[in-house]
Amino acid sequence: MSEFYQLALTEAILLGLLSAITGTVVVLRRRAFFTVALTHAAFPGGVIAALLGINVVLGAGVFSIVLVIALALLSRVRRQGKQVATGVVLTGGFALGMVLQSLLPAQANSVDTFLVGSILTVSRTDVIATAAVLAAAIVVVAGWGKQLVFSSFDPSGYRAAGFAAFGIDLLALGLIAGTVAVAMPAVGSILAVAIIVGPAATARLLTGRIALLMPLAAVIGVMSAVGGLEISRHWNVAAGGAITLLAAAIFTVVAVATALRPRGRTAAA
Repeated sequence: MSEFYQLALTEAILLGLLSAITGTVVVLRRRAFFTVALTHAAFPGGVIAALLGINVVLGAGVFSIVLVIALALLSRVRRQGKQVATGVVLTGGFALGMVLQSLLPAQANSVDTFLVGSILTVSRTDVIATAAVLAAAIVVVAGWGKQLVFSSFDPSGYRAAGFAAFGIDLLALGLIAGTVAVAMPAVGSILAVAIIVGPAATARLLTGRIALLMPLAAVIGVMSAVGGLEISRHWNVAAGGAITLLAAAIFTVVAVATALRPRGRTAAA
């Protein structure tokens, strides 16, 4: 097994595990649209990093943090819903990225790769960054997991209990931002949302128990990432697309099977 494939395989496993944690937070807090917006709006961060000659993951990460803070503040403005603020940031951020991209004609290929990703060309730095975000995600779940679940299901009760809703929301958004940043080199800014949300959304269809949701999502996430990588290796197709399609296919099969399952059997189970 070549070194570049070992790096790609390691990245796939790490992303699969990370997607389980972050995806569970996204699904429980109903932040899928925000994740879509962030994957697109963080694009300018990568372009600016390329323009300055620094690591694109670092650029995307810093820009994502700025966006998270901006969105968190905008969503608190009266008569300004979260969805509206997210939509404006999505279109504005992606448009900014396209304008900045026109300033980099000599680096068009590297910027385009940032859009669609290439897990087969990830570096050791990319793998280390993903491992670091995964470690941070584990710390977040271990330290604030109960608060994340409580605030997701009962925001009013969470505030009434004396907890700061803004702080826990910012923590969740920061986790999503970090995951988006490290996923971009592997699957790109356009496809990142599928590997982040897909496994957890599939797991949510299979179980209603919160304790089982994250482990099940981890299995599905790793299976999607590694399986997609193997499909790419054997059939010479785009790895990011293969990973995304496999995650989408698993979700579709489970969703259809769940919809067709007799209600009586579900109730009896």
